[in-house]
Amino acid sequence: QVQLVESGGGLVQAGGSLRLSCVVSGSGFRVNAMGWHRQAPGNQRELVATITDAGTTTYVDSVKGRFTISRDRGKNWMSLQMASLKPEDTADYYCYARGYYYDGMNDFVKWGQGTQVTVSS
Repeated sequence: QVQLVESGGGLVQAGGSLRLSCVVSGSGFRVNAMGWHRQAPGNQRELVATITDAGTTTYVDSVKGRFTISRDRGKNWMSLQMASLKPEDTADYYCYARGYYYDGMNDFVKWGQGTQVTVSS
């Protein structure tokens, strides 16, 4: 069973930094792509950043140059380094992992429980 656990959210002043982490646990699977979504109150969930198995990254325009996604494939661990935070970055952040199970080669997409980020002005 694949499980994702996020950590690192919190309260920070505008201009500050935070690092979110996501660990994928379990066995019998391979993770291909990972990434982060966020959802602010009253808004739809938004894709923030992704990283592929090959290390290719993508970012939503609003975070380019401020956020950095990275991954340790061997440990199924991913982080999102957030700098120059703005009040509009305030949201619940969710990590996800997409991969497949070795047994049957079935695909999966799993989500973490979310971690709250609040940026005060």
